[in-house]
Amino acid sequence: QVHLVESGGGLVQPGGSLRLSCTMSGRIFSINAMGWYRQAPGKQRELVAVITSSGTTNYGDSVKGRFTISRDNGKNMLYLQMDSLKPEDTAVYYCSVSQALRGIRYDYWGQGTQVTVSS
Repeated sequence: QVHLVESGGGLVQPGGSLRLSCTMSGRIFSINAMGWYRQAPGKQRELVAVITSSGTTNYGDSVKGRFTISRDNGKNMLYLQMDSLKPEDTAVYYCSVSQALRGIRYDYWGQGTQVTVSS
C-alpha cells in the first residue's frame, strides 16, 4: 500500500506560481511512474505531468513550458512547479503513483489539492 498526501494548493493570480508537493509513505518500491493529474468541474481527469523510474518526463500539451515535475527519492517526495498560471489551470490536482508487484499494476491516488487561478 502506498499513501499519498498533496499540499501546496491555493488561490493565485493569473501569471503567478505555485509549487505542489506530494508526500509518499508506505511500501514505496517497484514504482514505475509518478505523476500529477487534474480535474476541473464538469471535465474529465487529465494528465498534467508524469516522471518515470528512469527520470523520463512527459507533460500535457496545455502545461508544456510552464510546469515542471520533479522528485526527491531520498525524501519520498514528488513536486510540481507551476509557473505562468492561467485561469484554465483551475482544478483539483492529484498525485498518483503506479506500482508493479509480481506482474500486477497498482495505481494509488492522493485526496487532491485545490488550485484556483483568479484575479
